[in-house]
Amino acid sequence: MRLIDADGNQLGIKALPEALHIAREADLDLVEVAPMANPPVCKVLDYGKWKYEAAQRDKESRRKASNVQIKEMKYRPKIGGGDFDTKTRKVAHFLDQGHKVKITIMFRGREMAHPELGKRILDQIAEQLTPGAKVEAAPKLDGRNMVMVLAPDKRSRTAKPSGGEQQETQQMQEQQPQES
Repeated sequence: MRLIDADGNQLGIKALPEALHIAREADLDLVEVAPMANPPVCKVLDYGKWKYEAAQRDKESRRKASNVQIKEMKYRPKIGGGDFDTKTRKVAHFLDQGHKVKITIMFRGREMAHPELGKRILDQIAEQLTPGAKVEAAPKLDGRNMVMVLAPDKRSRTAKPSGGEQQETQQMQEQQPQES
């Protein structure tokens, strides 16, 4: 087997008893890191420490992974202007948080005869949210519902300043006319 010491230096090809002897002298463990290689590769290291560090690396990578959820917002074809604005603001909030949003237009009764009304609402939502969102799944009729999926647009999120900077800019602009 090919043997690597604790510092990462190759010690060459050694027999198993000799490799175990070297590991015991260093008061470390002999760990097979590449069993499928020809010859197999073993490393002299502290197995407990290596296992702990591997767990820490896995934990760190899980923490950094983004947790994207799909949120849903339901609209009706005869929605009022105020309700439309409120729901659309909430959709924008979800997108700012990095979530995908499934927008559903629910049709009832005779409303099914006019799917273009639902399509118009979905197009209006997409148009309002265009700088911060992109249409991931185009509007399609699914039984009595018309569905569209929006995803946050990564490019526009990086270009947009954070909320704190934006508020400071607004406050400074409001204060300037008062001082003169």
